[in-house]
Amino acid sequence: MTVSNAATVRELLETSHLPQSEARILLMHVMGVSRTWLIAHDTDVVETASADRFAVLAQRRVGGEPIAYLVGWREFMGHVFKVSSAVLIPRPETELLVETGLACVQGLPAPRVLDLGTGSGAIAVSIALARPDADVVATDTSGSALAVARANASSLGAAIRLCRGNWWTALSDDADDTGFDLIVSNPPYIASHDVHLGQGDLRFEPPGALTDYADGLDALRVIIGGAARRLKPGGALWLEHGYDQAAAVRKLLVDKGFGQVESRRDLAGIERISGGFYNHSLSSLQ
Repeated sequence: MTVSNAATVRELLETSHLPQSEARILLMHVMGVSRTWLIAHDTDVVETASADRFAVLAQRRVGGEPIAYLVGWREFMGHVFKVSSAVLIPRPETELLVETGLACVQGLPAPRVLDLGTGSGAIAVSIALARPDADVVATDTSGSALAVARANASSLGAAIRLCRGNWWTALSDDADDTGFDLIVSNPPYIASHDVHLGQGDLRFEPPGALTDYADGLDALRVIIGGAARRLKPGGALWLEHGYDQAAAVRKLLVDKGFGQVESRRDLAGIERISGGFYNHSLSSLQ
């Protein structure tokens, strides 16, 4: 888009080649104003520096870059989380995982919670904010992702402990890393051949947070296979997965000794998460 030296708010929005909702978010971001202000001042002339910055961001958005990366944040569970290209963008459907996990530990005093593959920290931080008494541990294999999670925990005032490593290797065998009441994870579950990896926002998100470079179930197998020795008796494991993976994940859970196994649907009616409870005394798992 071309910006004149005296472009108004309305003119910038109308010539952005973007949906109005997206253009407003970008202009609000560069001007540091609210949506209400933008609507009330649509005939105001925008300073040249802000107009030029808006033009650059609008062009990048036209090229497909996610809004969240362009403005550096995304709302999740009513909180504003910083995001960067080092982490997966938090999505509304993942809120179901947080809500279900919180329901599992409702009534438990000082529950111990583990979030595997935390990324931006959206899940772990949201749980910690909802349950300030909880002992929340979050892991990720990426140091850059952990830096984002640490920044979010700090800015939102959440107490979580961060550990670096690939799934279970991030944890030790001492008491601090065992005996969890709840384990949650939104792991990479897109199969390597899935065409969606080359479409939309996914083109710009970190591949390692999206795909296991295999059939989409590899990370889920590792998490389910190692969860038993980290959970308290009766502890819960809940996992986000792909739209067509619920049955496979339920079978993996049952095969590893989990009971009360079920899947739950998101607002779109898709079986988005699956989980169950582990009873050590009824399982032959070691």
